Amino acid sequence: MGSTKGESYFVFMNYDPEYVRLQADRAKKGTNELDLYLSRKHDELLANTLEPGSYKKESSLVIVDGFAVEITEDQANVLRSVEGVRVVEKNEVA
Repeated sequence: MGSTKGESYFVFMNYDPEYVRLQADRAKKGTNELDLYLSRKHDELLANTLEPGSYKKESSLVIVDGFAVEITEDQANVLRSVEGVRVVEKNEVA
């Protein structure tokens, strides 16, 4: 059984054509639309997968379709099985 202590993880998503489109448009329109899209997408994934209040999203990563979140090892395993999630990796601080 995994740890119940929250640690920082990076979650990277599978290919998303809307992300690619917004990223290409970013130079023309600015970053706001892409930022809002990713933040909402990541928030919805977490809200639909994990118990409210059991995680803390640290940030959405605009340069890649991913986000940093403080979760337990068990929650990381749950996220690994969610459709659309490519990789869940623990943030190993050197």
